[in-house]
Amino acid sequence: MEGTDNNMNIYQKLIEVRKAVPYLKKDEKGYQFKFVSSSQVLGTLKAKMDSLGLLLVPQLVNKTVSDHTTKDGGHNYFTEIEMEYTWINAENPQETIICKWYGQGLDSGEKGVGKAYTYSEKYFLLKFFNIPTDKDDPDAFQSKVGSKVVSEPITKEQLATIENLLKETDSNSDNFMIWLTNKYKTPEIKNLDTNQAQAVITTLEVKKAKNGNEGKKDA
Repeated sequence: MEGTDNNMNIYQKLIEVRKAVPYLKKDEKGYQFKFVSSSQVLGTLKAKMDSLGLLLVPQLVNKTVSDHTTKDGGHNYFTEIEMEYTWINAENPQETIICKWYGQGLDSGEKGVGKAYTYSEKYFLLKFFNIPTDKDDPDAFQSKVGSKVVSEPITKEQLATIENLLKETDSNSDNFMIWLTNKYKTPEIKNLDTNQAQAVITTLEVKKAKNGNEGKKDA
């Protein structure tokens, strides 16, 4: 291929891709924070992958979808997928690297699977190439002041969401507080920062989805 070194093996080519993208700045905004979009990640890496003759082939290994009814009679679908991503050296197709990965997506319609695929692909590429991103990541919810990391306090919306999810999942308050204290060293939800609060919300949403799915099986 034009512009490539035929003597480079697949590992050397992957290192060249990693060197080409040392950092990504978040380009999208949603829910009052910025984040790196899937299209930005793939678009930034694709040109270098093409020039080096590297293919990335995704394959779905397993998929589970949990359906549960919301309090207003709607439905939410929590999709979990297990993936295998295979790197192929196009100039020597016998050279491959297979990586197992995971993805998840939550949606009230048919987009849960698509969200899971997008989530999986984006974070696979970010983590595989060790690409750092700037502040306000939706998975970090933190801001920096100088060299010190300062966590933002839980928002009113997050607090209300957690309280509603606790009711909807029929979570035992004593057990929840024990779990909260062991994990975050505080029995008070209001003492969580935004990162911790989002993790709690995700945990409760998963539990709610599983409870709804189990309820349907029992019926």
